[in-house]
Amino acid sequence: MRGDRSDDPPVGTPPDDTAATGKTRAQDLGIDEAERMEGELMPEPDSGLALTPRRIAIYMGVVLAFVAALYIGLPAALDGLSDMKRVVKGADPVWIVIALGFNVLSFASYVALFRGVIGGQSKTELSYPRLDWSASYQITMAGLAATRLFAAAGAGGIALTYWALRRAGMARRDAAQRMVAFLVLLYTVYLVAVVVFGIGLRVGIFPGPSPVGMTIVPAAIAGVALIGLALVSLIPGDIERRLAAWSQGYRRRAVWLRRLATGPALVAAGTRTAMTLLRHPSNGLLAVVGAAGFWASNIAVLWACFHAFGETVPKAVLVQGFFVGMTANLLPFFPGGVGSVDAGMIAAFLAFGEQSSAVIVSVLAYRVIAFWLPIPPGVVAYLQLRRTVSRWRDEGVHAP
Repeated sequence: MRGDRSDDPPVGTPPDDTAATGKTRAQDLGIDEAERMEGELMPEPDSGLALTPRRIAIYMGVVLAFVAALYIGLPAALDGLSDMKRVVKGADPVWIVIALGFNVLSFASYVALFRGVIGGQSKTELSYPRLDWSASYQITMAGLAATRLFAAAGAGGIALTYWALRRAGMARRDAAQRMVAFLVLLYTVYLVAVVVFGIGLRVGIFPGPSPVGMTIVPAAIAGVALIGLALVSLIPGDIERRLAAWSQGYRRRAVWLRRLATGPALVAAGTRTAMTLLRHPSNGLLAVVGAAGFWASNIAVLWACFHAFGETVPKAVLVQGFFVGMTANLLPFFPGGVGSVDAGMIAAFLAFGEQSSAVIVSVLAYRVIAFWLPIPPGVVAYLQLRRTVSRWRDEGVHAP
């Protein structure tokens, strides 16, 4: 309809401000819009991530309210405080120490994944020298603290990590693609595990109870997600430029097509970056070991907590219940997944038929060790990171 394009110039007619270069407004809009949309998807949150006393007080107040309801109200409502106290009194401190050791290993694995994807060196390009092991530790630990304090599903940690990469001198597009590659590798391990253990439990390869809702259904959803990720990776790298060329003369169409294509194009580019990294012998191995080690160490923390309170859970059930319960972290209205993940894991293991008192105490102990204890060192790492970024700025490091 001509009414929809009355404000746009005729096709092929350059506007006055681009006549000298021969470009159309749609072509210029394509490049500018791509850069702007990429900035919206991966912002540079200098002020937004400042840990001010007021912000900490607000978030901690909300978190403490959830904690009080969860750690006091839930046990009283489900099983009675007296039974919970009996389970807690029978705890084996040796297994608690083992759980703490596995927790340290999980963060070491997370740093290794970061180094393999973000700070490593490939055959075709130099590594970013600012992103050494010390900076990698600061960024990952600060990102984990931001994940817990600022947003659900890891959004706070993603924003802080992207901000740090930009300050380290990494180009905007490269930083965004590497962040996507990091998440693709991390959550591909997650999805593959849900498929393998879900199907394995259901068909009897792994011993343990196998309710459909905890095995086949999650495995099917994870399988669809893996197929979707594979299909997105097939999106051509120049999709934005193709859309800009196709929509010449239609400014509104160009804007909306850019908006629709930027997210999938970024995910596709990040997925291809992950595949490229996997072909590098040292970076690929470090990244895979880091991703698998992070999840395995977290599950080992939960395994040790179950043993500490006298409960033995079949290993496949432990893995599947952990991953199914972790999906509650996607709920956006729980800060950092507080309450939702705890309740999700408890519900998952109860659905597998585990004893309720031991499940509640073990899951809550796991969350204290894996979720709450790393927050103070994460805040310290954030403060160290701010000083590191200030030093980079004084040294004149700028993103290309």
